[in-house]
Amino acid sequence: MKCIYDLDQWRELRQTDYNSGSLGFVPTMGALHKGHLSLVQSSIKDNDFTVVSIFLNPTQFNNPEDYRTYPRTFEADKALLENEGVDVLLNPNYDQLYSDEYKYNILESELSKQLCSSSRPGHFDGVLTVVMKLLNLVQARYAYFGEKDYQQYLLVKGMAQAFFLNTEIVPCPTVREPDGLAYSSRNRRLSPKDRLKAPLFYSLLKSELDPKRIAVELKTAGFKVDYVEEIGHRRYGAVYAGDVRLIDNVIC
Repeated sequence: MKCIYDLDQWRELRQTDYNSGSLGFVPTMGALHKGHLSLVQSSIKDNDFTVVSIFLNPTQFNNPEDYRTYPRTFEADKALLENEGVDVLLNPNYDQLYSDEYKYNILESELSKQLCSSSRPGHFDGVLTVVMKLLNLVQARYAYFGEKDYQQYLLVKGMAQAFFLNTEIVPCPTVREPDGLAYSSRNRRLSPKDRLKAPLFYSLLKSELDPKRIAVELKTAGFKVDYVEEIGHRRYGAVYAGDVRLIDNVIC
């Protein structure tokens, strides 16, 4: 596995070593888990080459404390990716990706104003901006996104279509722990007590209760509820277990 830290080096390699055959891409913020690895495995299965990026993107954090406490496990992540057979690990720094100091950014005016936006203003502006940068840099045929962040997936897919990007955005099913909790990098920050009750979030979300009743049950169980809403044929939820924010969604 090649570890690339310099974007000029990557651009050169993209034109020489990876200009033939299909290229798959998995963008991440690190702290990798089985959910991330399922994306990697899909890319490796579908493509001749796979690139994974690790970049903890500060522009999508409205809460500086959340950014500060986000798990950073680069060496362990690197070992996992090498073991999976990833061809390239791209690990740029902030100054490279944001040489404009975030003066230019991508805005979406409809879906990004719903659900997570109420408690995380500016979050999706940062997500879409960094994803656009990475998609333009990698120039992959396919890019893989988990359905746990379904709102994010829809926004990225819409952006790629709106700007005529050549990369196809591929959704991958949510991967869950045996008790139903969706894998997330934030799960490792849960206290033992909160980890025990966390699976109730998914259990209630997929129940036949209506969203208002689910919210009541979650609050009774000790969660702080951000939202439980249905849009189309999907039910979305976001809660806090202690100070850890969890999101999930189910088809309804």
